[in-house]
Amino acid sequence: MALLWFKSGFIATFVVVMAREKVFKFKRFAVLNDKTAMKVGTDGVLLGAWCDVENASRVLDVGTGCGLIALMVAQRNSQAIIHGIDIDANAIDEARFNFNASPWGGRLSAEVADFNSYNAGSYDLIVSNPPFFTNGVLPPSDSRTHARHTTTLTYESLLSRCRKLLTPGGRIAIVTPADVELAVRRCVVEQGLGLNRFTRVVPVDGAPVKRLLWELVVGDVETMVSTLTISGKDRSYTKQYRELTCDFYLD
Repeated sequence: MALLWFKSGFIATFVVVMAREKVFKFKRFAVLNDKTAMKVGTDGVLLGAWCDVENASRVLDVGTGCGLIALMVAQRNSQAIIHGIDIDANAIDEARFNFNASPWGGRLSAEVADFNSYNAGSYDLIVSNPPFFTNGVLPPSDSRTHARHTTTLTYESLLSRCRKLLTPGGRIAIVTPADVELAVRRCVVEQGLGLNRFTRVVPVDGAPVKRLLWELVVGDVETMVSTLTISGKDRSYTKQYRELTCDFYLD
């Protein structure tokens, strides 16, 4: 089972679903997510809409899955060349299909690669919805294990490799669970990174923070802190979330 937000107009219902749609439609593109281990979900939509894409000529999407975040970046930045990598061959097959079917296929590419040893050029922006379950029972399939657990890519290795691949003035944007905040903050300090923007995500008004959005740069900076609430107690999307995602969700 998985948690997913569905939208009808501006009405959102947080439901548990046994199976996902094979094709998820957005305003300007559609995403096939049938074979990839990680499907279209709120985390990817949040990061793709929230990350700062301004002046990013070269973008890397680490753990691209079906290519959702890469596609959102391509829609928001008409000049960027975006490359997605993933260790799951099925995910890359679907990402390539989705890229080629989109209006921005000429600026999007994908390849099977392990980020732990990836060293292909430098990037102005690196985005990632990384593996985040660090303990508990592992999923049965290898692809879901790698996609959901930090068994192959830890936060330490992710940020270390990102720092090496950043251009001067480049940015890293990631989404994590709230309960790893202290661990990620330690990694940020260890890598000599600064926290430029930081958003705490609340799924429903009054509920605890569940996700964190991080924008990291090299060096010390003053952090801009904010909170984003996805829905009110009546389960309708907040004005804040509607404004963030208005260019993507179908009305």
